[in-house]
Amino acid sequence: MNDLIEGARTEGEVLIDDTDILDPRTDLVVLRKKVGMVFQRPNPFPLSIYENIVFGEKIHADRLTRDKLDEIVERSLGDVLLWDELKDQLNEPAMRLSLEQKQRLCIARLIAVKPDVLLMDEPCSTLDPQATARVEELMRELKNRYTIIIVTHNMQQAARVSDDTGFMLLGELIEFGKTHEIFTAPQDKRTEDYITGRYG
Repeated sequence: MNDLIEGARTEGEVLIDDTDILDPRTDLVVLRKKVGMVFQRPNPFPLSIYENIVFGEKIHADRLTRDKLDEIVERSLGDVLLWDELKDQLNEPAMRLSLEQKQRLCIARLIAVKPDVLLMDEPCSTLDPQATARVEELMRELKNRYTIIIVTHNMQQAARVSDDTGFMLLGELIEFGKTHEIFTAPQDKRTEDYITGRYG
């Protein structure tokens, strides 16, 4: 994502299945199938609900039949608990959905291509408390099938949805461990200060 940002630089390695994703030889199309991204603000494409879901599959798969695409749409929307709500509106514009529905749709669009990793950047920051609770419930369900990496400044959310937690400060990983240990017995005073609200 930083490739086109002037002055951005990376160092070190980021390995997924023993492949360094920062290596210039890495196939970005394959990488983007393996790793999906959910942003702070839902970003559905200005297409129908149906076309949003099948967009990635049309890029990554050859000659899918309409029946196969229909199956992918039903499975993906079902996985994010939207099928019953939207099954009669599949040809409607995705931009008409509520914020929560848009965010769920974006997650459905990702899991349609069966990635290995879901990256979520503050996925509930634009949602009200009830919608946040429903998306968190969805994350708890999806983590049984996907590796999910979530960035959040909401300590309670991190405690509710994560198995492992890392605390980062100014680009440095200060501490990483099991979530209950990080929250109840942090090893670094900076972690403790942040968790207890002394700063941040």
